[in-house]
Amino acid sequence: MLEIFDYDRTKAVDYAHKWAFGRNPAFYDFSPIGGDCTNFASQVIFAGTGIMNYTPVYGWFYINTNDRSASWTGVQYLYNFITTNKGVGPFGAEVPLYQAEPGDIIQLAIDKDIFHHSPVVVKINGRPTPDNILIAAHSYDADMRPLSSYRFRRLRVIHIEGYRKNV
Repeated sequence: MLEIFDYDRTKAVDYAHKWAFGRNPAFYDFSPIGGDCTNFASQVIFAGTGIMNYTPVYGWFYINTNDRSASWTGVQYLYNFITTNKGVGPFGAEVPLYQAEPGDIIQLAIDKDIFHHSPVVVKINGRPTPDNILIAAHSYDADMRPLSSYRFRRLRVIHIEGYRKNV
């Protein structure tokens, strides 16, 4: 039987601060082969949930560099998993920017309409706006960086609503 649990936003944000400018040796650094931003975002989500979904092909997991789901490291695949997951692991929804919270993921489309960067919200000063949202990220390593300092065509917020696990 699946039970729903709260996402621990404090643990997620603490992890983001700790590893924003470093690399957790438990995970491969994908920076040299396409970018590490979604790998980092997944690590942050995992820090706040403590559970992975090991479903082949469509799950969300990391065992090692060669044994991981596409959703662990791929921008669009992470979005697809989180917003459609009905099973074990984290789940959420795309929400308007004003509903962003620390621990959520903001994906950016920098050129064209293809999303290819996944920074993590670590702090919001007042009402959520690009000037008031501070992020942490890999690939372009950052912590406490204003979202407004990025140039982007579009953004979307993946709000982590919680996670499910078998009890």
